[in-house]
Amino acid sequence: MKITIITPTYNSAKTLSRTIDSVISQNYNNLEYIIIDGVSTDGTQKIIEAYGDKINIKIISEPDNGIYDAMNKGVKLATGEIIGILNSDDFYHSSNVLDTVSKAFESSDVDAIYGDLKYFDNDINKITRYWKTGEYNESKLNNGWIIPHPTLFVKKYVYDNCGLFNTNFKISADYEFILRILKISKIEIKYIPETFVRMYEGGTSGRNLKQRKNGWKELKMAWTVNGLKTPCFYNIRRVTFKLKQLVFKK
Repeated sequence: MKITIITPTYNSAKTLSRTIDSVISQNYNNLEYIIIDGVSTDGTQKIIEAYGDKINIKIISEPDNGIYDAMNKGVKLATGEIIGILNSDDFYHSSNVLDTVSKAFESSDVDAIYGDLKYFDNDINKITRYWKTGEYNESKLNNGWIIPHPTLFVKKYVYDNCGLFNTNFKISADYEFILRILKISKIEIKYIPETFVRMYEGGTSGRNLKQRKNGWKELKMAWTVNGLKTPCFYNIRRVTFKLKQLVFKK
């Protein structure tokens, strides 16, 4: 069972080697790695090229319309049965992640699998927050529950049948995609209670108050574009529920 990992990147020279190393160190061999670079100017391309002989890497470097457009390009190029997306400042928690994912798919008749995530700040070994995702059910989704997207692995036919990322969303297209596949398409999904990914603290949606407000607007828009009624007080319910999913570290 081939797994395709997609990394969208732009000017990520400071962190990209760590991301790539976490992919190529996986003890799962049936792996395709696609890196979509938005024509970086900081040496990112040279870093990528240095790994060319280490693994089956496809490299695309061309202008794009943001991170979700880059992800879509990767999905279209993917030849694996399973697709995972790992951003250029995140990395896999251990070398066993893809092997765990593959075995979970082989033992279960499901369309997608997800796990837990740990945040770090400046020190990659110092975990600041632990996102314990938990089992999925639709009522939790209505209350603001969400999957940390880097931990989600989806069979390629889900993209073929349900569509790609909606690039009208600049911050929350991953949320809209997850909402669409769970709420509209009702795919079969399985939770693995293990940490899959370590993520750098402070992504695009959380950099400042303006970004947060735009993110909240897009969360509501995700429901609207899918013909769904946004639950009352959704953003408040989402923050409350997310706090329940997070374990804070000292």
